[in-house]
Parts: sequence; C-alpha cells; structure tokens
Amino acid sequence: MNKKHALSVACLAAFAASAAVEPRNYYGKIAVRLADMLPKYHVLQQPLNDEMSQRAWTNLVTFYDFDHSVFLKSDLDRLSAHQLTLDDEMRSGDIRFGFDLYNLYVQRLKERIDYVTNTLVKTEWDFSRKETYRIRRKDAPWPATVEEAQEHWRKRIKNEVLMMKVNHDLDKATNNLDIAGDIVKRYRQYATVSSEPDEEAVLQHCLSAVCRAYDPHTDYLSPASKEDFDMEMNLSLCGVGAVLSMDDGALKIVEIMPGGPIDVDGRIKEGDKIVGVQQGAGEMENVMWQPMKKTIKKIRGAKGTRVTLEIIPRSDPSGATKKRIELVRDEIKLEDQAATGHVERVTFESKDRKLGYVYLPGFYGTMDKRPSDEGFRSCAMDVAKCLADFNAQGAEGLVLDLRGDGGGSLREAVLLSALFVQSGPVVQIRDLRQVGCLPIPPGNPVAFKKPMVVLIDRASASASEIVAGHLQDTGRAIILGDVRTHGKGTVQTVLGLGPEKYGSMKITTARFYRIDGRSTQLDGVSADIHLPSLLDSLDVGEDKLTYALPFSRINPADYRLSWNLNKYVNALSARSAIRTGADERFKKHLENVRGMKEISDREEVSLEYETRKAQMKADRELRELDDEEDGDGDGKAKAKDKNRRRKRNEPREDDVVLQEAYRVLADLIRMVEQDQTNDKEMPELKGWWF
Repeated sequence: MNKKHALSVACLAAFAASAAVEPRNYYGKIAVRLADMLPKYHVLQQPLNDEMSQRAWTNLVTFYDFDHSVFLKSDLDRLSAHQLTLDDEMRSGDIRFGFDLYNLYVQRLKERIDYVTNTLVKTEWDFSRKETYRIRRKDAPWPATVEEAQEHWRKRIKNEVLMMKVNHDLDKATNNLDIAGDIVKRYRQYATVSSEPDEEAVLQHCLSAVCRAYDPHTDYLSPASKEDFDMEMNLSLCGVGAVLSMDDGALKIVEIMPGGPIDVDGRIKEGDKIVGVQQGAGEMENVMWQPMKKTIKKIRGAKGTRVTLEIIPRSDPSGATKKRIELVRDEIKLEDQAATGHVERVTFESKDRKLGYVYLPGFYGTMDKRPSDEGFRSCAMDVAKCLADFNAQGAEGLVLDLRGDGGGSLREAVLLSALFVQSGPVVQIRDLRQVGCLPIPPGNPVAFKKPMVVLIDRASASASEIVAGHLQDTGRAIILGDVRTHGKGTVQTVLGLGPEKYGSMKITTARFYRIDGRSTQLDGVSADIHLPSLLDSLDVGEDKLTYALPFSRINPADYRLSWNLNKYVNALSARSAIRTGADERFKKHLENVRGMKEISDREEVSLEYETRKAQMKADRELRELDDEEDGDGDGKAKAKDKNRRRKRNEPREDDVVLQEAYRVLADLIRMVEQDQTNDKEMPELKGWWF
C-alpha cells in the first residue's frame, strides 16, 4: 500500500471510528475476479484504467450522497486520493475504500440528522420571507464548512415543513398536523436504516460502482440481488408486478409488468418512486435508503394480501406530492399480457373506414416449448390471430400500438416483423467476435398487406425499438408518437464469479443495430410524425443515464424496401399539424405536455407560502391528468375503467394521440389509393393488396 493510500485510509478510519462494518475475508477475491472479467467480456473492451477508476469513484460517492448534502468539501478532498487508484486496488483485492467511505457517510449523516432532530424541528418558520430552495443538487458544490451544510439542511427542512403545510391546506384537512414529530420520526428512521450493518450491501454498492463505470446496465449481483434478478426475469418481482431499481435512495418503477397488480390498478406509472411501504393495516414505513433487497421483501407477500405503497410521482422532482396506493398482491395474469385488437370504425373526411388496432404490452414468448405444446405462448402468434380477423372484416389499415412496451423476447420481435415484411434481415447484433443478422424465416407468408402506422413513446424499448426501426427502414410503416423511443440498444449476459457466495455479474456483451447500420442506442427510433405524450416531457430515456454507451454505426445489412410509405411522411405530417393545431382537445394536451416539462425541469422552489401554494395547486392539476383522475379523489375508478376498456378492446375516446393516429392512417390509406389509381405499375405496391 503506497503512502498516499495509507494516509487516506487512516484519515477515513479516524472519521469512522465508531462504525463497525468491515469486509469479509473473501470479498477481495470477488473484486479480483470482477476486475479481471470486466475488460475481457464487456462489449467496449475497455481496460480497467484510470478513466474507469474516476468514473467508479464518482459513482460510489454520489450513490451515498447524490444531492451533495452529507459530505463536506474537505471530505471529498481526502476521498479524491482514490480517484485514480480504485482500478489498482480492485486488481489487488483491496476493497477497503468502499467500506471506509460507507462508515464515513454514516458518521456524517448522523451529524446532519442530529442537527435536524435537535435544532431545526424547534425552529419557528417564517414563510413570508422571499427565499428559495434548490431541489436539483446533483451538480451543486459540496458544502465547504459545517455552517454551509447546516444552511442547506435548514432550507431542506423548511421546504419539507412548507410542503406538508400547503398539502394539508389544499386538502382542506381538519386534522392537527404534528410536523415536528413526523420529521423527527422520519429522519431518525432514515439514520437507523442507513447505518444498519450489512456487509453484503456495502460490497454490492462498491462493486456496482465499478461495473457501472462501463455502462448503466452492467452491474454486480450479490447472491441476494441475483435472486431478485431471477424473479424479475420470471415476471414475479415483488408480487405487485414491477421491475425496480435504486434511484436517489428510493425504489424507482422501471417497468410495469402487464397483468400485474400495478398494471391492473392503473394509478402507478413507470418512473414513479416508492418511498414508503405499509403491510396490511400496519403503519407506513419510510423505506428511503433501505437496501433494495429489504424493501422488496416488504413489498412481496402472499397472494391476496394487501400492501400500500407511498409514491412520489415521476413528474415531481421536488417530492412535494405523495400518494398512497393500496394493492392486493397477486400473480401476474398471463391473459392480461396478451396482445389485444379490434376493428375501429372511423369517419374521416366524409368517408367511413375500418381500421385495425393492436395493443402489444410486451414481447412475451415461451422459449422451452413448441407451438403444439400445451401452455405455449407467442405474442407474434396472438397478433397474427388479430390480423386474420382484421382481414376477414375488411380492415383497410392498421395501428400497431407499442407505447409503454419495454420489450422482451428477441425471437418474437423477428416473428412479429415477419407478419408485415416477407423477407430479409430484421436486426443486426454485434458482439465481441462478429456482426450477425437475425432474418425473417424463409418462405414467410405475410399476414397483413395494408398500410400501417406504429405508435411509440419514450417507454418503448428494446424489442419494440427493433420492430419499429425495422418497419421504418423497410418503408413498411409510419412511426408516430414521442420524439423517439427509449434508446436501449444493448444486450446483457449474466456471468458467475465463482462459488455462489461470490455472486454474479450482469455485463453488456453485445449491441443491437438497425438494418441500415444505425444503432438504437441513445437515439432510439425517431418518430416520423411527432404526437407527444406526457412522457415525452419527462427526464427519461437511455440518454439520461450516467455513462450510457454512445451511439454508433456499422455497415448496412443487405436489405430492400418492402414498401415505400416513407415518401408520404412530409404530406402526412403537414396535414396532421393543421388538424392538431385546430383541435382544442389536442391543443390542451400540448399545453399539459409543456406544463409537465416545466415541472420536470424546475431547479428551485419558493419558500414563501402564497407563492408556493399557488405553484403546488397548479402542479396538482397537471398531475391529475398524468394520473388520469376523474375527480374521485384518487383516480382509481378511472384507472380501472381504462383497463377494462383495454381488455374488452373498446375504443378510448380520451386518448387524443390514438385518435390522431387513426386520422393519420386514414390519410395514408387515401394517399396510397390515389397513387395506386394513378400509377398501375407502382413496383412497391405490386402484390400487396388483396
């Protein structure tokens, strides 16, 4: 150990003398194996060098102190000795820094919370002062002195007190508020949870910081977190049907499983954060900063039992709005995951049209059975059945709705594209050794041969992006929706690190590319016609993740256009802009999108009562639209009604984006019909119409 390293460790140890969390004797061996495997198997083939060390250091420090409110600048100056040495320490099996950092964090957090619970809760707050609180602090400097730290915490607690008071007043509640008692209880619990000795959790954070220096999807999985990952892959995570990740101390809803309790209830959205859990009729427990595995165990439970989640909506960076949603734990219902479809009758420009509509919640598919086996599932086969029905009813076009579709089976993505395109490659995959294509099987019978549009949003990811990109590149469909899809164009593999107690590593080993050579990474699939959802205004997407892999290109695959619908985009876009510009409901929708973006981008909030009350009242009205509330207090009735309509294939008149998609499709059908009439020899249309 060099002198600089020894001095830094000594300083940290002195700060953390009261902490007791120490690495187990075999943790160093895990670090050595991980340091050896990361450069070998990651798609970047990047050495574990000083650049990766700097990234890992930043990941670990900001994991514990994401808003720069616990450590002091002097702490960071001492910690910086490890910025360029973590790579060497990993290779030598030295993971002491991760544990010393955690112990220092516990000590500093205790100091901050002692100040909150012993001093600030006794303060008489003056809400007539014109001052503000900075709610986005990821780029803020760390406090230079204890006094600066205390000033930040003074404003932080004042903001929390003001939020509680305004919410109480807006709700016109008559109960007496015990704000001081609530804050003391919450922060003492926060300190207790954050300082509970858990060697495996500290190791998890330390090694994950190194893995995520390569990209946000590469991760270390301790034995406990590997169990959670396996349950996630089996669609059974948490017993409420959600994929979760840690985000600034809370559990973030990354993906909602179709057919699960959260999906069926309809009030919780992807991007919402879980900050509290209540078991049955028990008390609500604050779960901020609890290890993920402990919170998940609280959320899981026997089928039919009740759990209440306290949620901060995805649109509220200030945390001013919290809602409690009771769910009944249940298994994910396979029938609710299935693709659904119906024929919509649309009158457009005095002409009646029959338009097919398919909603696909996920790319599900049974991997270990044949189609003839009992229990075999295939989203492509289910969509094919819908298309056969559309053909029988004389549907003139199709809306394929991939909004909110987080992906799934790559095989099913290829088979779904094959329903609309006869032959050729669907997607290219580049791994450490080669570039390969996944093609449509030979002798493929096209299931639907009429014009089509595809609806996407910022939550459409992975397999959804493969299908949307393929249909766009082959000229087979017009893409409508948010500016672009999520932008995840990578493939992960889970590798064991040795004995079971060593855990595993989830590592990015390949990348997806469209057949024209563009990656779906970061850029996703861009909409041909922009019809934004509320999600389009929020800070979501692969491009928002730290150290996301960059966009890249490879050579195009050998492919040809299956149609040439792309040539109609300019005319369709112009006509859609005129329509939506004159549509009062759509104009109101766009105002809401802009309003949600203003909330999402907000950096500071007022600490003056009347100003803050007006702001929070306006914010509430906007969030009610995102929550799809209808005035019943919690939006549950409307959310359930929405799910009932979806399951029964009933039209959604409140979905202004879908209604405009029907009009765009009707426009497209008319344009294609005119071209077919004017040019009998159009090669791109030959053989496509029944």
